[in-house]
Amino acid sequence: MPARKIFLLPGDGIGPETTAEVTKIMDWMNASLSSGFEVESGLVGGAAYDEHGEAVSDADMEKALAADAVLFGAVGGPKWDDVPYEKRPEAGLLRLRKDLALFANLRPAICYPALADSSSLRKDVVEGLDILIVRELTGGVYFGEPKTITDIGNGQKRAIDTQVYDTYEIERISGVAFELARTRSNRVCSMEKRNVMKSGVLWNEVVSQTHKANYSDVELTHMLADAGGMQLVRWPKQFDVIVTDNLFGDMLSDVAAMLTGSLGMLPSASLGAPDGVTGKRKAMYEPVHGSAPDIAGQGIANPIAMIASFAMMLRYSFEMIDEANAVEKAIANVLDKGIRTGDIWTEGAQKVSTAEMGDAVLAEVQALLG
Repeated sequence: MPARKIFLLPGDGIGPETTAEVTKIMDWMNASLSSGFEVESGLVGGAAYDEHGEAVSDADMEKALAADAVLFGAVGGPKWDDVPYEKRPEAGLLRLRKDLALFANLRPAICYPALADSSSLRKDVVEGLDILIVRELTGGVYFGEPKTITDIGNGQKRAIDTQVYDTYEIERISGVAFELARTRSNRVCSMEKRNVMKSGVLWNEVVSQTHKANYSDVELTHMLADAGGMQLVRWPKQFDVIVTDNLFGDMLSDVAAMLTGSLGMLPSASLGAPDGVTGKRKAMYEPVHGSAPDIAGQGIANPIAMIASFAMMLRYSFEMIDEANAVEKAIANVLDKGIRTGDIWTEGAQKVSTAEMGDAVLAEVQALLG
C-alpha cells in the first residue's frame, strides 16, 4: 500500500492537546489496519515564531507542500499580541492557505441528536441540523491589496483593507458548492452584500451564470449575508449548502458552530484544485475552535472537532470512506452514551478530560473497524 503522508502542525494553545487524540487513532489504524500513515510534525503560529522568528518556516512550508494532507491544530494567544503584524501567529495559517492554494473551505455544522439540548437555541430549531458552509479562502479582503495603515496628519490615521474578487475565483468556489450539493439535498444558497458592495454584485452575477451554465439541476437561492446570519439563528434547517466569500464565510461559520452546541464540535477541510495529472488536491484539515488560550494545558479541551477534521481527511484526501464513516459514527456513539467534555456538559452527563474523550472515541473506532 502506498504511504499516506500527513504533515502535522499542532500549533499553539489547545492545538497540541487535541491533535494528540487524533494521533492515537492514526497509530491504531496503522497497527491494526495497515493504513500506511506516515506522520511528520512541524511548528506553526506562536510556537514557530518562538523557534524561528516566523509564523511558519520555509522548511516546514516545503514539508506541507510535499505532504498528501496537512492536519492543523490552532494558532495564537496573548503571548504573541505584540509581535510584528506580518509575523503574528495567524500569518502562518494564511501562508499555508495561500501557498497551498487552498481556495475551498468546507465547514459542516451538524447537531448530533445527543447534543440538541446543548445549543443556545431551542431543541426543535437545531435537532437534526446538517448544513455545509463552503467558504472562498484565498481571495477577498483578507488577501486584497492595498492593505495599509497611513498617517494622514493632524493625529489621524487611515486604515485600508481591499475586497477583491475575480470571475474565476467565484466560478470555482461556486462550482465546488454545486458539486457538493448534488451529493446532499441539491440546494445552494449564495450569500453576499450586493446591496452595498461591488464585489457582491459580481459574486451574485457569476454564481448565477455558473449555475445556469452547468448546474441548473441544483436549486439556487440568493441571500444578503447579514440576513443569512439572522436566518441561521432563526431557522437554520432551511439551508443545505451555503456558499460565500472569505470574510462572510469566516463569520457565518462561527455562527453555525454555536448552533451545534460548541465551537469544539466543528471541523473543516480546506481544498485546492485537482492536480492536472494525478487528480489529487492539496488539502489542510483543522478544527474551527481556535487556540483557546484560557483553557490550554488544563486537559479539558474538546477534541471532537479535531477528530472530525481527521475524518474529513480520510474522506477527501485518502478516499477511505468506510474509515471516515466509522470515525464519525464513533463520535456519535460516544455522545449517545452521555460522555462529555466541559464545553458540552449538561446535568446528568459524564464529564471527561480531553484524553478521556479521545480514548472513548478510539474505543468506538476499534469496535467498528476492529
